[in-house]
Amino acid sequence: MSEDKMELDEPQVDLEEEVLEPTSEEVNLQAVNKPPKKKFEVKKWTAVAFWSWDIAVENCAICRNHIMEPCIQCQPTAMTDCETECVAAWGVCSHAFHLHCINKWLQTRNACPLDNQPWQFAKYGR
Repeated sequence: MSEDKMELDEPQVDLEEEVLEPTSEEVNLQAVNKPPKKKFEVKKWTAVAFWSWDIAVENCAICRNHIMEPCIQCQPTAMTDCETECVAAWGVCSHAFHLHCINKWLQTRNACPLDNQPWQFAKYGR
């Protein structure tokens, strides 16, 4: 049964060739040139962004809706009528309202609804 043993092939090394071991400088250079092993890999990346008006008050004080949303006058037609948009209006006092809301308010009283100052438009639109 001793004949059933397998012989392993061993690499043949010429005795004339010298086997040189790398120096510590070569080992350091190899370590520097190797890219670091990745801890993780990004497979998919999705960006999400939010925007808002540059105002201190985010809700219209007249209709109580958010400035970026349509006012109560525009809400019923917001889905069907895409040509007209509900825009914001800023006063000199830096308060913001929906343009439709402040125009309706100004028909009864020419003052800012929040600070009772005389109303003057600073700008309106998007």
